[in-house]
Amino acid sequence: MNPPASPGADRSPDPYLPEHGNGGYRVLHYELDLDYRVVSNRLAGKAIVTARAVQPLSRFSLDLAGMRVQGVRVDGRPASFDHRRGKLRIKPERPIGYGVTFKTEIRYGGKPAPVSGRWGDIGWDELTDGVLVASQPNGAPSWFPCNDRPDDKAAFLVRFTAPSPYTVLVTGDLVSRRRGAGSTTWVYERDEPTAPYLMSVQIGRYDLVELAAGGVTQRAAITPRVRHAFRHDFGRHGEIMTALERLFGPYPFHEYVVVVTDDELDDPVEAQGMAVFGRNHVDGRRTHERLVVHELAHQWFGNSLTVADWRHIWLNEGFATYAEWLWSEVSGGVPEHVHAARWHAWAAAQPATVVVGDPGVDKMFDPRVYKRGALTLHALRVRVGEQAFFALLRSWVAEHRHRTVTTAQFRAHAARFTTAPLDDLFTAWLDRPVLPPPPRLL
Repeated sequence: MNPPASPGADRSPDPYLPEHGNGGYRVLHYELDLDYRVVSNRLAGKAIVTARAVQPLSRFSLDLAGMRVQGVRVDGRPASFDHRRGKLRIKPERPIGYGVTFKTEIRYGGKPAPVSGRWGDIGWDELTDGVLVASQPNGAPSWFPCNDRPDDKAAFLVRFTAPSPYTVLVTGDLVSRRRGAGSTTWVYERDEPTAPYLMSVQIGRYDLVELAAGGVTQRAAITPRVRHAFRHDFGRHGEIMTALERLFGPYPFHEYVVVVTDDELDDPVEAQGMAVFGRNHVDGRRTHERLVVHELAHQWFGNSLTVADWRHIWLNEGFATYAEWLWSEVSGGVPEHVHAARWHAWAAAQPATVVVGDPGVDKMFDPRVYKRGALTLHALRVRVGEQAFFALLRSWVAEHRHRTVTTAQFRAHAARFTTAPLDDLFTAWLDRPVLPPPPRLL
C-alpha cells in the first residue's frame, strides 16, 4: 500500500466539506466514456482527467465513491493507486512538476449509488424506470472520478451509452446520437467551466418537446402522463426567461432543459443548463411556478456564478429566492415589497440562530438562509435605489460570468454603486444572527 498523500493533497480548502475535493492541481477537462445497463444498474466507465499541477506532485487524489477501480494511468504510464473511503489516491510513475499539464486515465465500474451523509442520499439515484442525478453539494463522486469542490470548474465531454428505449440527457450541448444494436450512444459537450456537482445525467422514457420559443433554446423531457398539465404549468416559461434576462443579463448558456421525472421528488434540483422536477410539481394549476423561476435563476446564480466554497451559499439561494419575488411583481402578481414584508414576519418568528453569510455546514440549506438572503437583497435595493440596484446585479453577473464568487466580492461590488456606506447593512443582515428590522421604503 502506498504511504498517505502529503498534507492537503486529499483535502479541500472548503471549511464545510474539507473531505470532498483535493489540493495540488486544478482540472481543465473531463472526458467520460460511460456504458450503463438500466435494469441491473451497472455502470462501466473510463475517465480522462486533464489537470494542471499548482505545486510539485509526487502523488495526488480524486474523489470516487462506491465504484471499483480497474486501473489508472498517468500520461499513458501505469500508476499505483489506493481506493478507499471515497478517495482514489494515485502515485504516478514519475513526479509531476509545478505548472505541468497531465492526463489521468481511470477505468472503473460497478453499481453506482448515492453518497450518504447529513443531507440524505446525494448523487446517482435509481428511479422507478431510469436514473436521476442530483449532486449538490457532494454527490458527483457517485458516478465519476473528480475533484469534488465547487471552485474547480472545468469543461466536460461525455459519451453515454444506454439501452435505446431510454432518452439520456447530460448537462451540456448534444453533439451527436448514434444508435446501435439495442443501445444508443449520446455525446454531450459542456464548454463552459462547470463545477462537478453541477454535472448531471437523467435517464428515462421521455418525450422531448419544445419548452418555449425565443432566442434561448428551451426544451423539456417529459412523460406522457404530465403532457397536458405541463403545457399549462410551464406555459409562461418564455416570459420568465425574458424577464430574468432583462433583470440579470443574457442567459449564460446555449440552452435550457427541464426534465420532469415520472417519480415524485421532494424538491426540484438544478444542474448546469438543466432543472429537474418531479411529477408532483406539475398539477395543471401553476402551483409551483415560483420553483420554476427559482431553478431558472440558478443558471445565473449558482451555475454561471458559482460559490468559491459553501460558506457563501446565500449567493446561490438568496438570489434565486429573490428572483421568485421579482417575477411575481413583473408578472402582475404580489409586489416584491409585499413578499419581503411577509417573509420578514416569518423570519422574525424563527430562532435567531443562523448567520446568513456563514451559516455552518449543518444549516447551509436552512430556509432562513434562503429567505433572509433574499431579504438582504431587498434591503440593499431599498438603500441604493432601483436604478443602482439593478445595475449592480447585471454587472455582478457580467463581470463574474463562469467564475467563482464570494460574499466579500459581492460586498465590494455593491459598494461601487452608491456613495452611501453599506458595511452596516451587510454586517446586520449577513454577519449577525439577530434579524434586523425591515428596511423603510422611501
